[in-house]
Amino acid sequence: MNQLLIDYIRNHKEEIFENWVKYMEKNGMERIKNIISEKVYISMSSDFVNLILSNAMQPSDKFMKEMEDFVERVVRLGWPLSYLTNGTQTIGKVVFEGFTGFERNVNQQETVERELVYEFDSWLTPIYNNIVDLYSTSWENTIMLQKVALQELSAPLIPVFDKITVMPLVGTIDTDRAKKIMENLLQGVVKHRSEVVLIDITGVPVVDTMVAHHMIQAAEAVRLVGAQCLLVGIRPEIAQTIVNLGINLNQIVTKNSLKKGIEDALAMTNRKIVESKLEEER
Repeated sequence: MNQLLIDYIRNHKEEIFENWVKYMEKNGMERIKNIISEKVYISMSSDFVNLILSNAMQPSDKFMKEMEDFVERVVRLGWPLSYLTNGTQTIGKVVFEGFTGFERNVNQQETVERELVYEFDSWLTPIYNNIVDLYSTSWENTIMLQKVALQELSAPLIPVFDKITVMPLVGTIDTDRAKKIMENLLQGVVKHRSEVVLIDITGVPVVDTMVAHHMIQAAEAVRLVGAQCLLVGIRPEIAQTIVNLGINLNQIVTKNSLKKGIEDALAMTNRKIVESKLEEER
């Protein structure tokens, strides 16, 4: 890179950063500061600008690793890709304007500026392309990890009493989630040595033919491994939907609340809830 340009960057880093911040605010990036403190925004932005400027002054093999780490930080914060792409373009704009103004008294100014266009393209275009690739990869990895975590939480099996477990379900049940429910049910029944499993659908907004089919399959699978399945949380509107669709749940014990389901589960395991004398005295 042009030595005069390198010297300019080295001697005007603070000025470049200050002008960069002003340009970014004009481009609408100040909305990021609405979700984080200004201190964090300035710190991250300073790291970003210094990283790219350091690559201009002295390219190194560590640059890509450092940029990859920085992009991952940006993704974790939930900042948009435009922060990085606009930020990269803005660095070029600020440095170009500052340097050409700095060089106004130099002879053959037009020749210098034409050379600079090539210099800037060679410097910033590969960085821009790498940032897009890194952000896309990091975002995909983050989404994949979140999906795995949500799948783990989407069908939990909770032991509430000896031999009795509950699976509370919240949200829509699709085919992938139904498979996870089945896996967790069968593994959990064996792991906890359950005799009764309660599937609580209080938080399931819609029970259609597909959902009912999955529930019937789950109940049958639980029965085959030696346990009994109760379907609880049948709200009036859900009951009406099931009747209108002609869905047959005769093979499954159903209750309208988790409380009643647990009472039945205790009875199935030869237990019941009784009030103590101490409670009666109170």
